[in-house]
Order: sequence, then structure tokens, then C-alpha cells
Amino acid sequence: MAVARDLDRSAPAAITETGEAWLPWRTLLLPGFLLLGFLAMPALSEALGQGYLTSLAARIMIMAIAALGLDFILGHGALVSFGHAAFVGIGAYAIGIMASHGLTEGLLTFPLAILAAGLFALVTGAISLRTRGVYFIMITLAFGQMAYFTAISLSAYGGDDGLTVASRSDLLGAPVLENHRVFYFAVLGCLVAVFLLCRLIIGSRFGRVLQAARQSRTRVQAIGFNPYAYQLAAYVISGMIAGLAGALLANQTEFVSPAFMSWQRSGELIVMVVLGGMGSPAGAILGAIVYLGLEEFLSHYTEHWRLIFGPLLVVIVLYGRGGLAAVLPGKLGRG
Repeated sequence: MAVARDLDRSAPAAITETGEAWLPWRTLLLPGFLLLGFLAMPALSEALGQGYLTSLAARIMIMAIAALGLDFILGHGALVSFGHAAFVGIGAYAIGIMASHGLTEGLLTFPLAILAAGLFALVTGAISLRTRGVYFIMITLAFGQMAYFTAISLSAYGGDDGLTVASRSDLLGAPVLENHRVFYFAVLGCLVAVFLLCRLIIGSRFGRVLQAARQSRTRVQAIGFNPYAYQLAAYVISGMIAGLAGALLANQTEFVSPAFMSWQRSGELIVMVVLGGMGSPAGAILGAIVYLGLEEFLSHYTEHWRLIFGPLLVVIVLYGRGGLAAVLPGKLGRG
């Protein structure tokens, strides 16, 4: 089929003339370094007597999962969602609300939280993707704010004060996630799984159609594909990934709040993706590390840390186009 041949030719370094696989070893260097760092963090924080570093690293990994979800549509579909924190908040609230009713089995609550975020993404995406450019940005912001104010209005679940999660999710009835180290490595496992899933989808025909639609929807339609359907599917996948991040965040903080859904949180996710490098899954993780690491470091010195971070971000965007991942030599940052 001619369409299939066209898409196969357009594969982004997926299979080269030398037979190199779509996952060349050089693109695994940055993810490998990041993985080693996360694996070593619990032992390092214990050796330094700084236990909070493990908690910080877990938070970074959770936000990196959310950033990976956003990068999936922003970096590969050019879909700038300014309401993505809503999916994080929905995943978190699903865990909190179920826990308040005595339902804490993780094998049930996590899939339900992810599905809740995915359903919201399906409904809002079906409407939002009928628009383009700044209109898409504004309508995603509107849906995000709608979710935010809905959470505030839920007086039965804390309203503006938020909701305390009585306990972390169980696993087959056992409270294994109450152990901070077990929870840490569970989060790391989720991050690795989401990273590999994103890489797999990006390297597939689905990913190539999504990237082609970013460049020219008309051409994609001309060769027989429906760009709207592909973008909607990508939007739902992205929302479900963010929902997973929200479920993990609720378990870590044991508290959920409407602030999880605020437009400021959505802006932070965009900054992480842009900072790390759009279109690079490893870059999204790197962006989360740098953003939250700088936030933690600078906030110790001043409550106005954003006044310092802002100019740093401008410098990186101006002189490191493509984000931090693009600054790294060769294919190191293309993970």
C-alpha cells in the first residue's frame, strides 16, 4: 500500500540502512544516567543523612511522569495544553475520594483513577481538538479551570481546603506502599514503564502519523489518515499518563487539593517540557529534575525564587534552543 510505504520512509531514524533499531544505544545514554541516579538516590540520601532527598526525588519522578504525558502531545503533536494539571488533579482526587469511602486496593483504585482522567481527556479533547492554535490553548485552559472550580465546590470532599487521604493504597490487601522505600521504587517503576511506552508509541506508525499531522494535517488527510482521530487518541493517552501521576502524587502527599489542578501547575508542566527539550522523553524527565531541583534550592534562600528562575529559563530558551537535551553532545540528549 502506497500510504504504508510513505510512512515507513518517514520513520525518524527508526530503521537505518545499517539496520540500526529504532532504539539505538546512543539514545539510551541520557535515560541510563538518569535511571542510575534515581536508583542510587535512596542510598545516597541515607549516607548524607538527608532523608528528605528521597522524598524530593520521588516527587520529581511523579512530576516527570506528568511531563512525559504532556510532552507526548506537545513535543510530537504540537498541541499546547494549558489545562493538563486537571488530569493530574482528577487522578489524585479519584484516589482521595475512593480512600474516603474505604476503597484502598491499588489494583482497583489506580486503574480507576487513570480511566477517570482518560474519560475527562476524551470528552474535553473531542471538543478542544476542533480548534487550532491560540484557541486550543484557551479552551484547554478553560476546561482546566472548570475542573479546578469543580474541585473547590466539592464541599463533601474538603472543598477549597482539600481532602486528607487516610492511607496509601494497598496491594492485594497489604499496605506495602506505606514503606517509603517500596513506594519510591514503585514510582521509579512507573516512570520507567511510562518512558518506554512513550518511546514505543513515538517509534510506531501511530507516532509517525501524529508527527506528520503536526507538520501538515492536509497532507495526512490526503494519504488517507484522519488526523483528528490520531490527535484525540494521543490526547487521551496523555491524559491517562497525567492521571497516573496524580494517583501517585495523592499517595505520596496523602492529601489532595484543588491546587493540583490550577493553571499555575499546568504552566509548570509546560516549563518542564520546554526546559528539558520538546520531543525528547528523557528531556521531559531532565526538565522536571532541573525545575524542581532549582525550586528546592532557590526557595531556601528567598521566597521570590521565581524572580531568579525566570531569567535562567529565558537564557536557556534563547541560547539552548531545543532545551537542555539539545545542549548535550551528539545523540546523548535524544533519548
